[in-house]
Amino acid sequence: MAAQATLHCLTGCAIGEVLGMVLGTAFGWHNATTVVVSIILAFVFGYALTMRGVLKAGLGFAAAAKVALAADTVSIAVMELIDNTVMVGVPGAMDAGLGDLLFWGSLAFSLALAFVVTWPVNRWMIGRGRGHAVVHQYH
Repeated sequence: MAAQATLHCLTGCAIGEVLGMVLGTAFGWHNATTVVVSIILAFVFGYALTMRGVLKAGLGFAAAAKVALAADTVSIAVMELIDNTVMVGVPGAMDAGLGDLLFWGSLAFSLALAFVVTWPVNRWMIGRGRGHAVVHQYH
């Protein structure tokens, strides 16, 4: 269950993270701006994916938002910490172009590492009835 929850979270995070990094690189934004936009988009897409399923189950928007916040906040925060630390920490990754293997390789590695680090966090939270455990009643 933790692996599935982590993969679900990674999907939303990856959409937002990749989009933010691509936008920042394409528009030549400062690295800090690129990271902030990537984090914001990761949270937006992560929450949106969870809310989509919860809204389908019949919850209203406000209740679905509360469930998404409870289910995903810690997981997304851990993933974003890892993703962006790797991207900033790999020499030249943030300055590489969209056609550079360094950019895409660093981004892929950062997301894979984020999955590995976040999985035990999600497992711990689910075991205590928190995190994605609060979503499962709506599936």
